[in-house]
Amino acid sequence: MIVPMKKVTLLVLKNEQRHALKDLRKLGLLHIEDRPANGTLINELRSEKNDITLAMSLLTEYLPKKEKKGVTPPSLLSEEDTLTFVDSVLSLTASYKSNMEESARLSGEIASYAEWGEINTADFNFLEEKGVYLFPATTSVKTYSSLSEDVKTILVGKGKTGVRFLIWSETNALPADLPQDIIPLKLPETSVKALKEKLKSLTAKISSYKQEMTKMSAYLNSLHALDEIVTKKLQFEIVHEGMQTIDFGDQDDAERVQLVWLTGYIPCEDETKLSSLAKEKSWAYISQDPEEEDPVPTKIKYNKITAVIAPLTDFLGTVPGYREPDISIWFLLFFGIFFAMIFGDGGYGLLTIAISIGMMVKAKAKGEKITTAMQMFLYLGVMTTIWGVLTCSWFGADPIYLPEALKSIAIHGISAMEKAGVRNKNIMHVSFSIGIIHLSIAHIIGIIRNRKSLKLLSDAGSLSMLIGMYFVILNIIISAEKYPITNAVKLCILIGFIVNFIFANYEGSVLKSIGEACKNLISMILGLVNVFSDLMSYIRLWAVGLAGGAISMTVNTMAGPMLGGFIIFIGIVLLVFGHGLNCIMNVLSVIVHGVRLNTMEFSTHVGLTWSGFKYMPFSEKEMAEK
Repeated sequence: MIVPMKKVTLLVLKNEQRHALKDLRKLGLLHIEDRPANGTLINELRSEKNDITLAMSLLTEYLPKKEKKGVTPPSLLSEEDTLTFVDSVLSLTASYKSNMEESARLSGEIASYAEWGEINTADFNFLEEKGVYLFPATTSVKTYSSLSEDVKTILVGKGKTGVRFLIWSETNALPADLPQDIIPLKLPETSVKALKEKLKSLTAKISSYKQEMTKMSAYLNSLHALDEIVTKKLQFEIVHEGMQTIDFGDQDDAERVQLVWLTGYIPCEDETKLSSLAKEKSWAYISQDPEEEDPVPTKIKYNKITAVIAPLTDFLGTVPGYREPDISIWFLLFFGIFFAMIFGDGGYGLLTIAISIGMMVKAKAKGEKITTAMQMFLYLGVMTTIWGVLTCSWFGADPIYLPEALKSIAIHGISAMEKAGVRNKNIMHVSFSIGIIHLSIAHIIGIIRNRKSLKLLSDAGSLSMLIGMYFVILNIIISAEKYPITNAVKLCILIGFIVNFIFANYEGSVLKSIGEACKNLISMILGLVNVFSDLMSYIRLWAVGLAGGAISMTVNTMAGPMLGGFIIFIGIVLLVFGHGLNCIMNVLSVIVHGVRLNTMEFSTHVGLTWSGFKYMPFSEKEMAEK
């Protein structure tokens, strides 16, 4: 359930502001409304946090893959030493990047002298002092051959790039009117040998960077600790600077009083704790129900059953709005069904169960708590196994090789024992039936939520359209003979559309609602098409499950002949790799398709936009987590 909230405005004396915030943070129950806050200290803390985050990111890349046994991590550095350490990491990385750029530049420069040999600029300078001016250059054979006799040259050699030669001049400038395709060679600052030595030195520094960073990664624990401290300070200062001041009295008045205030939200069940603290500290506060436009955070209170889906919603980052319905139980139930149908194999289900139980046993042995993620995987494994039992699907094996006991408990019409064409039609029928149940629940939720308003008729109309479209889809996809489009089906769609058209925008006036619908006539008509397409979307459960089953059977067909011969090892590897790859693809399919049916199709019909944000109280614990 979504926990009801109270909007709280808290007032304290300006000179008690910091102490009050510390007490409020210690209470850890008030979600403080964001307000713009800036200041020198805030900017410094933000800069520190950015540096720490970057340093942690850099060092994480160089963590040893395996921890050495018997090696204890170094003790935490002091706050000041850790900040110095962060500067060292960033400075070392900046030097590394600079060295990499310089190394690339030197490599290119050395490559440009490859055909010229070990050029030494000092030699050219020596000749200049004697009045001999030589300029190395390159050009094409044709251009070199056509040079006038006035241009004195010394041929050095011919190569792939053309002719290398020296231009002999009587002054320290090149002769005028040289052909444009003659390219003078820029001499190195000292010599090619010096460039190579510098490159060698840089290469050594670049190589040592990884070793240095690996050593420094041992102090990541100190960086994490400092990150928590800086985050805590930053959040405190943001709240402090965001509080607005109220003045009572003139600026020069000795009895002038200054108050500061903030606004936040607290669960109704915890309001008495804040009230007690306010009385104890002599704070003034106002508590009221949130207004429609207030940015109220969402706190979802899970029970033991719905808590199982929490890891998935946390991973997706989906939070319903404060005034939106909580669909956790339906999300959990139907996500399990979708997961089972997409994986579509009891063997994979048993494997998931085994892994989940193994993780739980391991956690218990270490004295750790069994997480909701483990419980979720166990639930998904059980649901997949049940579907595998019903469809007689076990690692894509042909039913003729399966025990009679497994065949006897399967539902023949949707099992692997049925003809492919009939089986596919039946599973499609099941998919559409799940779709109509799923979306009908969405509109029933809407009817219950709007039970005190005529707006409930809008959901009733949508429900009627859904039922009509369900039979239209069965007529098109399953069988026109079995499921004819009768007058009752047409009436369902027509009456549903009319009722939905009238009451979809109802806000107290039927005429205004009709007027709004007329303004959005095209959208209302497209809404009827959307009902069809949303229900049709559930065919993906059959399609994706069919693809996974086909891959399983293909892997078995490829590996089967190898299992009876001397290359049995290759067959086993192929089986493990093939089924493993199929499982990975199924996981991706679940994320794309199984999650979508809940967060898009179902959510659209229930009126859920996932526009909320999480309740995050101002507390010591939250600061540490951030």
